[in-house]
Amino acid sequence: MKKKIEQLLIDLKFKGMVKTFDEQLALAEKNGLSVYEVIYNLLAEELRFRQERSMTYRLQIARLPWDWTLNSFPFDLQPGVRKSRMMTLSGLDFINRRENIVFHGKTGVGKTGLAVGILRQAIIAGYRGRFYNVQDLLDQLYASLADRSTPKLLNALCRYDLLLLDELGYLTLKKEQMNAFFKLMKERYEAGRPTIITTNLQPEQWYSLLEPKDMVDALLDRLNHRCINVHIDGPSLRKTDAG
Repeated sequence: MKKKIEQLLIDLKFKGMVKTFDEQLALAEKNGLSVYEVIYNLLAEELRFRQERSMTYRLQIARLPWDWTLNSFPFDLQPGVRKSRMMTLSGLDFINRRENIVFHGKTGVGKTGLAVGILRQAIIAGYRGRFYNVQDLLDQLYASLADRSTPKLLNALCRYDLLLLDELGYLTLKKEQMNAFFKLMKERYEAGRPTIITTNLQPEQWYSLLEPKDMVDALLDRLNHRCINVHIDGPSLRKTDAG
């Protein structure tokens, strides 16, 4: 009967139960557990297995460039950042409030490290997210024009609960890329999907990167409607590999 049950679990793809089946039977025999307790323990192990597998998958599709977490960030070396504020953001209430986050400051102050840490926390909590270098994303959007897959790509990008756009700075942009970027931000705003942006530009400097002015006005208006601005004025952390 044991072999038949194991085969049924395999056929039903209850991989968590299969992994712990022998262990749970041994515990039941040793501790005199009831049938209900054995069934509950097996189901709990299956749920834990599926949750861990789901989290692993979400981390894979997020394409995080580093294994940074907020706990590994060197707050003691960056006086320009309040640790308490970052820990509050890691609570992820901003997602439910549909608020964007913009980290701005000079190169090397830790913008990316903090942003990645928050995105990782969101993924662990069950949200779907994705990291993009801004130039890479804009190049991908431009390439999608050739096979007319831009609407499909934008739709996929708008389904992420949280999108991290890293290094919005002095980029090489074509008109089509700017239009696609405006459309992406507009659609995420309308869908209530938060976006995290890291940039070394102040808002008024965005006009030197993007055009025309009226579209930049609309972009900043949507971005700032529900937005947490984090300005980091501190030393470079490059020597500590912190971001």
